[in-house]
Amino acid sequence: MDDGNDPADDVNIVLDDGTGTQEDEQRNWYVVHCYSGYENKVRHAIEQRIETMGMRDRIFDVIIPTEEEIEVKDGKRKTVEKRVFPGYILVEMVLDEDSWYVVRNTPGVTGFVGMGNDPTPLREEEVKAIMDRMDDASGPTVRADFKIGQKVRIVGGPFNDFIGTVNSIDSDKLKVRVMVDFFGRETPVELGFLEVEKV
Repeated sequence: MDDGNDPADDVNIVLDDGTGTQEDEQRNWYVVHCYSGYENKVRHAIEQRIETMGMRDRIFDVIIPTEEEIEVKDGKRKTVEKRVFPGYILVEMVLDEDSWYVVRNTPGVTGFVGMGNDPTPLREEEVKAIMDRMDDASGPTVRADFKIGQKVRIVGGPFNDFIGTVNSIDSDKLKVRVMVDFFGRETPVELGFLEVEKV
């Protein structure tokens, strides 16, 4: 006797029970390879395709992992945003044929990271490590183009305009030790990266 309940209906009810658990299980971050230097263009293009192709419910976020870096060059300090993985972007999505097609066929995308045509989702701890690196509260890394033995001019303080030689570099403290000739004696002077410039 048919009671009006088709077993297939029960399956549909379980999958679409309003909790979204089925979708959450499939929602992952994937690494997408693109031409190096085109990461911003590719991200923008994917975001446009999400809108125009109605994929907001399948593709959720597109990010370019970056970190801040302070460059000290010729005594000038400049903050730059450095790509953590040049040539790669991260896409959070539910992977199916349609969402794969939208991302994979975006101009500038060369493919997903994974085996063949099977994109490999990032593990939760990998995603956390990348996000933590982007949100690093310890501040930006500092890169200075000084070298030990290099001649530099001091541009501040009591030794202003003295020429000396870089003796040591402490990137953590953003300091250099410079040996200067002071009344015929080699004297070490500790200075901040911004207090010296290349001769």
